[in-house]
Amino acid sequence: MSELFVYPQAVYIAGVDEVGRGPLVGAVVTAAVILDPANPITGLADSKKLSEKRREALYIEIKEKALAWSLGRAEPHEIDELNILHATMLAMQRAVAGLALTPDMVLIDGNRCPKLPMASQAVVKGDSKVAEISAASILAKVTRDREMVELDLQFPEYGFAKHKGYPTPVHLESLARLGATVHHRRSFAPVKRSLGLA
Repeated sequence: MSELFVYPQAVYIAGVDEVGRGPLVGAVVTAAVILDPANPITGLADSKKLSEKRREALYIEIKEKALAWSLGRAEPHEIDELNILHATMLAMQRAVAGLALTPDMVLIDGNRCPKLPMASQAVVKGDSKVAEISAASILAKVTRDREMVELDLQFPEYGFAKHKGYPTPVHLESLARLGATVHHRRSFAPVKRSLGLA
């Protein structure tokens, strides 16, 4: 997992990742996780590379074994107001602020960090190099995927359970045919088009 990454000196290291920057619908969901070195979790990896069954099992294990974990989010109206990048940074700040333990170092997946009251470092491809970021990516992905399954029950004709809100041909077709739901991100081009705002 972390052979390519040299950890900074810190007592409590939190990993942070997001899921849901690309979809046309729903919140962007983030997670922050501080793992327990005395209680390791095997099989952590980038959530996108794990099967759904494996992610679900790790999701439970992470919640049980981590020293602290927290979820953060930015809703569609916040994404529309701020833009997706700034909304993601806000959701990351919320996840870190929600931790029961205050980390002295935060490792963020990607190439930029939100403003935080403690030291932070961006790690490109961090979800495949840093166990804490992998754990965060799993919590965020399982949480958001479950929300899309619930949304699918409310709006079965859109296929949210299958495409998770991403702009697949099926989603774009149903958007053009049925219009946008209240959960769609109005600032995203395909949604704008369906609302006649483009």
